[in-house]
This record gives sequence, structure tokens and C-alpha cells, in this order.
Amino acid sequence: MNADNKVVAFIHDTAVIDPGARIGKNVKIGPYAVIGPHVEIGEGTVVGPHACITGYTSIGKDCHIFQFASVGDVPQDLKYKGEKSYTFIGDRTSVREFVTIHAATGEGEETRIGNDCLLMAYVHVAHNCVVGNNVIMSNAAMIAGHAIVEDRAVLGGKCGVHQFVKIGRNAMIGGASKVTQDVVPYTIVDGNPCKVAGLNSVGISRAGIPLESRRKIKQAYKILYRSGLSLAQAIAMIEQEVDSCEEVEHLLRFLRNAERGICRERRGSD
Repeated sequence: MNADNKVVAFIHDTAVIDPGARIGKNVKIGPYAVIGPHVEIGEGTVVGPHACITGYTSIGKDCHIFQFASVGDVPQDLKYKGEKSYTFIGDRTSVREFVTIHAATGEGEETRIGNDCLLMAYVHVAHNCVVGNNVIMSNAAMIAGHAIVEDRAVLGGKCGVHQFVKIGRNAMIGGASKVTQDVVPYTIVDGNPCKVAGLNSVGISRAGIPLESRRKIKQAYKILYRSGLSLAQAIAMIEQEVDSCEEVEHLLRFLRNAERGICRERRGSD
């Protein structure tokens, strides 16, 4: 307790916490957890038994780091030479058993995970990845270095995402899929190689996207995947024929910056 008799943190006697770590109020740290000297843990966060949090790592408020998770350790990257890099996790994010989240490669670079995410057991987030808010990564999903996962995406169990790939907002990836190209926002993809199976209609409805905007997304999807146009031609037609809204503008920005190309539609999709 502090001088005001308020509980600052609940730390098990067997936990190993470096004096340089910054531990917020009402943090709970379980048996045999290891917390490094440059770690900052926000108030209300729970760290389970045997979890290891190291490196220059900042964890937000009300997170739950479950037992045997490893957060902030050096990247599995031969280019890494010991430079100072960072790991950030937002508020209210759950990191389940045996998850590995690695610091970035490159001086001053960062790996970042947003708010309200759920990373299920054995998930791997590699160096320099950026994961948005409200993202769900199912058991043993893996994203390689420099991948970007936008808000409210869902990654199925055991899927593998290639380095530098971007997963669009409200997209869903089927289990055990191999993802080597960018996944367009609002779509469902599946398979090896990964193909688009259709719009993630349920996901965008649950996200609270207005009906009129959902209609515009559907119109843009048909132009992109059913018109037979090249990507550049499809972008131009969407700009001309689909009325603007925030969701369509985001889709267009994503398509303009799809450096690895985009996952194409599976033949015979409805």
C-alpha cells in the first residue's frame, strides 16, 4: 500500500520485477512472472503466472496478459543488431497463453497492438507489425514482420500472413489460410492460396456501418471483382460511379496503396 493506504499493485512474492519497471495502480502480477527494467504496465492490468514482459514495452490499462505469454522480447530477425526498439499494447487487450509479441527491428521502430483486441493462445505477432483496434486473432494465427492488420479484422486459427501484407478493416480470414497478398477491407478470404469468398456482410453489419454505406461497399465490391477491369481501372470506376462515404474512401485509399497486389475472387463465388 502507499501512504494513503490505497493498494498500488498486487505482486506475488515469487514474481521477478526489475526496480526500473513502472507498475500502475491495481496491477496484479502472478507467480514467477518476469518484468524487465524498461517495462511500463498500465493500471488495472493483470499479468499471469510465468508471463515474461521485457524490452522497451508499454502495456495499457485493464489488459490481461495470461500465463506463459512472451511480450517485447527481441525479434526473430537476422537484421536485428541490438538496437533500441519498442513494443506497445493498448487498453483492454487480452493476450492469451503462449502468445509471442516481438519488439521491432530498426532503431526507434515499434511493434504496436491497439485497444480491445483478443489474441488467442499461440498467436504470433512479429517485429514491426501494426495491429489495430478490436482485432481478433484466433488460436495459432501468425503475422510476419511489418504486416498491418486494420481495425475489427478477424484472423482464423492457424492462418499465416506473409511479411508486409495488409489486412483491411472488417476483413475476415478463414482458418489455416495462406495470405500472401493484401486482403481488401470488408471481404472474407480463405484457402491456400487465399481467395476472396465474398463480402463480410455479417461483420460490417455488426460493426454498425449504416445500411446506405453497406450498399455502397457492395457496389464498389462488384466493380472491383465482377467488372473484369484491372485494379487501376476499377479504382477509377469506383471513384466515378460510387457515391462517397467514409467506408468507400477508406477502401479506395487501401486499394491505391496495395503494393503487394490484392487477393482475387474465387471463381464461382456468389
